[in-house]
Amino acid sequence: MYDLRSFLEEEKDNIFNISVPINLNQEITAIQQELDSKGDFPIIYVEKPKFEDGNISKIPIVCNLTASRDVTSRALGIENHKNFAKIYSNLTNEPIEPIIISRESAPVQEKIIHNNDVNLLELPVLTQHQLDPGPYLTSAHATTYDPDTNVDNTSIQRCWVKKKNKMSYYPYPASHNMRNLKKFWNKGEACPVAFWIGHHPKVLMGTQAKLSYPESHWSACGGLLGESLRLVPSITHGEKVLVPADAEIVIEGYAPVNKLEADGPFGEYTGYMGPQVPSPICEVTCITMRNNPIYHDYGSGHADMLVPDNMVMEGKIYSIVKPIAPSVQRVHVPVSGRRFHAYVQCKSPKIGEVRDALMATLSYRRTKAIIFVDDDIDIFSDSEIMFALATRVQWDRDTISVNGLQGSLMDPSIVRGAKTVQKIGIDATLAPSEIPDTPAPIPPKNSVEQTALENARLVLSNINKDNWPKI
Repeated sequence: MYDLRSFLEEEKDNIFNISVPINLNQEITAIQQELDSKGDFPIIYVEKPKFEDGNISKIPIVCNLTASRDVTSRALGIENHKNFAKIYSNLTNEPIEPIIISRESAPVQEKIIHNNDVNLLELPVLTQHQLDPGPYLTSAHATTYDPDTNVDNTSIQRCWVKKKNKMSYYPYPASHNMRNLKKFWNKGEACPVAFWIGHHPKVLMGTQAKLSYPESHWSACGGLLGESLRLVPSITHGEKVLVPADAEIVIEGYAPVNKLEADGPFGEYTGYMGPQVPSPICEVTCITMRNNPIYHDYGSGHADMLVPDNMVMEGKIYSIVKPIAPSVQRVHVPVSGRRFHAYVQCKSPKIGEVRDALMATLSYRRTKAIIFVDDDIDIFSDSEIMFALATRVQWDRDTISVNGLQGSLMDPSIVRGAKTVQKIGIDATLAPSEIPDTPAPIPPKNSVEQTALENARLVLSNINKDNWPKI
């Protein structure tokens, strides 16, 4: 069975266990920030989260679950993270339908808290940044459904816990969940919603698959699992809103018609504080959980949140460009570029192939800059990408700039009030040789003989380099 606990057992050697009390207000995020700065990405398990009043939560917290590309890939059964895009694309395109089990068999409904007994403030919800207005759910997977087709949708969306039974609920304006919510509101009906927290990374990343509307994520989860995802009817909404039976916590409720409240500012994935916005709210009717639940948190703006979504983007971009450019080998969406940049590696592309693929990838809403390189460039090294840009690009010849495209309105560089963005595609591949099967018309890269390189590695292996200067 796949769940959060089975994954933690698999990765027990990569867990940083903290047994002393840690404050929920910024201290856990500060630990993530320090680890990020050192390039260390262990899973963090906080045994004793501490509330502002000094009380210790009975519910432990896990974060940094997907901060490492290696750990995240391994969770999906992928040995080399550099091959993630192709394998993820293939798996999510081989969906497996979910199964519905009884409530008696669902671990997430071992404990059920109804109506007046609901208290969100008893959950160990983090306040991550000093300008955040309060504690936010950051790993809550919001599940709604289209009232016209009854097809569900799931997406990670932030929720500010305001009272014991009320929180803001901010579905991004272009999201499928927002479309579902607006359809209910247009009918004069409150929108049913359930937020589930804590599961195996295969399920977490299945729900981030980029699908058409309306289309359920549950089958994509099954594709990654290699088996049917176990679902259970929610307590409040029944079979209209199904939730993963093996999750840790579920929060159920309604978004009342046209009721908006201030949400934010909030520290976003961009690394900047997002502005305060009017947002729907959720009036909570029920909370279900395991008898001894684990609370999962994503560090907003840190590798913990960026890595899994960026890797899913790699799969989406691969599925877009591979049919157009058969020469494509790998795709990388680097943490350094947040979610705005993508690097694509090709092997001997034909004339015009890269430019065709650039036009296709620029249409993907999340991208802002796309760089295509040859297969001698390591797309997982920002330094090598800069080398390719410096030595293989003439800006007037090798770039495509397009204005008026859809993009992320969370981009802090966008002019206030703008509805579209400008994007750039860069062909940093070498010009193909005019004579088949001959080297490209460019000087060879500097190199040393393999034997010299092996001897150098042997010498360096016996030296303590811990105190050497860093670049």
